[in-house]
Amino acid sequence: MADDTLTLSLDSGGDVVIKLRADLAPGHVERITTLAKDGFYDGVVFHRVIPGFMAQGGDPTGTGMGGSKLPDIKAEFSREKHIRGVCSMARSSNPNSANSQFFICFDDATFLDGQYTVWGEVTSGMEHVDALPKGEPPRTPGKIVKATVG
Repeated sequence: MADDTLTLSLDSGGDVVIKLRADLAPGHVERITTLAKDGFYDGVVFHRVIPGFMAQGGDPTGTGMGGSKLPDIKAEFSREKHIRGVCSMARSSNPNSANSQFFICFDDATFLDGQYTVWGEVTSGMEHVDALPKGEPPRTPGKIVKATVG
């Protein structure tokens, strides 16, 4: 089976299935799949969850300041819109600083278009993203129990 989906099993008991968009961001999809297959995302929390905006995770420290030991990735910006269910890479002010952190949009955030790399879109389980505990960081953050590619 092709590695074209990422499933995030959340501690709330729900699965979030994400269609990987290698057509938009092959380097970012490769990074996400490598990290998922290595178990990097297992046990990692959503450390920044802003209602009406997005849920951000992928930092093993849970602080928003960490990443993987792999080098940062060059930006792969596209014309894809940041709308509900879109998955995109978080980064610092440097456009080429994406590493392991990502976010899932709750609602339209088109002001991010062309400035962040879109790498996927939620095809099922968006209700589980909606149910993540809110906050920056949440008092008891939602956690990725297991990330699998298939």
